Amino acid sequence: MKDTIRWGILGCGKIAHKFANDLRLVEGARLAAVASRDAANVAAFAKQFNAEHTFTSYEAMVKSDVIDVVYIATPHGLHHEHTLLCLNYGKAVLCEKAFALNSQQASEMIATAEAKKVFLMEAFWTKFLPQYQKVVSIIGSGQLGEIKWIQADFGFRAPDPPAQRIYDPALGGGSLLDVGIYPVFLALSLLGKPDSITASIVRHDTGVDEQWSSVFTYRNGVLATLSSSFVADTPVEAVIAGTKGRIQWRNRFHNAIGHVELVIGKEEPVPVETRREDGYGYQFEARHVGECLRQGLTESPVMTHADTLQLMHTLDEIRKICGITYPVD
Repeated sequence: MKDTIRWGILGCGKIAHKFANDLRLVEGARLAAVASRDAANVAAFAKQFNAEHTFTSYEAMVKSDVIDVVYIATPHGLHHEHTLLCLNYGKAVLCEKAFALNSQQASEMIATAEAKKVFLMEAFWTKFLPQYQKVVSIIGSGQLGEIKWIQADFGFRAPDPPAQRIYDPALGGGSLLDVGIYPVFLALSLLGKPDSITASIVRHDTGVDEQWSSVFTYRNGVLATLSSSFVADTPVEAVIAGTKGRIQWRNRFHNAIGHVELVIGKEEPVPVETRREDGYGYQFEARHVGECLRQGLTESPVMTHADTLQLMHTLDEIRKICGITYPVD
């Protein structure tokens, strides 16, 4: 792999803009190409972020020799199709979450990457943020004692009228795969697979959830209470409580602006300092992908294929409990 990693971005939506902005903060990386089926959008995007090449065909971009890795920023209902397209042309992939619509799709994507010996990683940026790494460090230090309870939520009021992807089953609509995935990820990453799951939803007319809530129960007596919503602006916070203290992760726990407080016993909360950088926070996962590619890896040691499959299997189980189905199921 060359010293400079040449990135292509597939899709020109809101998250693609944020990733392209932060890619400028990554040493040894440049935006080589961007693809969108809308010629005006791709031209404006390329001008804003100095992309060297533009394509109005996804296939044309991934067939070209101007990129090393593709960041897939299309809606998650299209991730399976677009990831397979990239992998079949030998291009490494960083695919946004939700990684796929179900575990069957995810398994096929991963199996293809392994067969082709091409790098593939789910873009779960939270796992690479300094705040998340600090939380894991505090838990590992024993300051909280034995973890007993986790609470995490993510909710916002969807615009009126909502974007099509919000409630369309064919596109993986519903709050669970859109934002509920963050609380589920947090519980799995800190506690592992639960021994039992309960779940309930408020169902939209299309059959998907507009609100969701779950309790994960573990045999060692740990509970995780998780929720998401498209109809209410929730705190978007997480609390991790143990026998000695707790972490209060405030102000959008999933991203780079969230801040962490540590409470020991009955003491007052103490802010926990974490490394801050300019940008939205996508540069951390982009740096990691660059390191993996330079080492010739086909799988991240941090966000592994097993991590992605466990997350997708858990989302499948929650949907089954709640009676949420997609046409691809």
